[in-house]
Amino acid sequence: MALRHPEILELARRQGRVTVDGLAEHFGVTVQTVRRDLTDLAEAGQLTRVHGGAVLPSGTRNIAHEERAALNADAKDKIAAACAEMIPNGASLFLTIGTSTEAVARALRHHEGLLVITNNLTAVPLLHANPNTEVIVTGGNLRRTDGGLLGAPALETVHQFRPDFAVMSCSGLSAEGDMLDYDLDEVAISRAILNAARHPLLVADHSKFQRVAPARIGALSQVAHFVTDAALPKAAHAMCAAATTKLHVVA
Repeated sequence: MALRHPEILELARRQGRVTVDGLAEHFGVTVQTVRRDLTDLAEAGQLTRVHGGAVLPSGTRNIAHEERAALNADAKDKIAAACAEMIPNGASLFLTIGTSTEAVARALRHHEGLLVITNNLTAVPLLHANPNTEVIVTGGNLRRTDGGLLGAPALETVHQFRPDFAVMSCSGLSAEGDMLDYDLDEVAISRAILNAARHPLLVADHSKFQRVAPARIGALSQVAHFVTDAALPKAAHAMCAAATTKLHVVA
């Protein structure tokens, strides 16, 4: 294994995508050398080649929570700040599982009078830090990998509310504008939340554009706002333009 391979993988985990030109400049080697490295990593199943570079491989399981939390962390914070600005004091909202929604929980720390319903145990301490926020935690089966609560008890709690907002994330976003995820129990809750909230908000950074997950939550046209950090693929952008979905791209 080339000495560069572990660092290339680490860069891919942090950024979601690596480019041939960027790696050549980073390591001070030729683009041909980088292409050989990426081919080796792709053949080993550790990366997936795309035009101009490589991304983390898609599959039937999500990457680890710690890796997702580190992936594009700065962009997630900017996305979260923009999302928090859309939520007024005194609002009620759902907060779903995900590292992007956890960033939103941190961004809401100065809001007043919020009622937050969540099945994301990792977000609860972040919400609890704000004494002006009331927090309702669903029941459910604990997914130890990320602190998510799933199953019939969680779904039953969701059906009891019709909040002003929902802050949602997804594991992948197809070029056609489908929101995708891995766990069918999580998808069921996301669908229920999508239908229950008056104003569903999706938060997802550009690394989700490169990932394909097997289960469909719904379409971008079903959310009121989509906050991200890069331009969408053409078909997905056209879906937003044709619907009432407002696209917000942070710098």
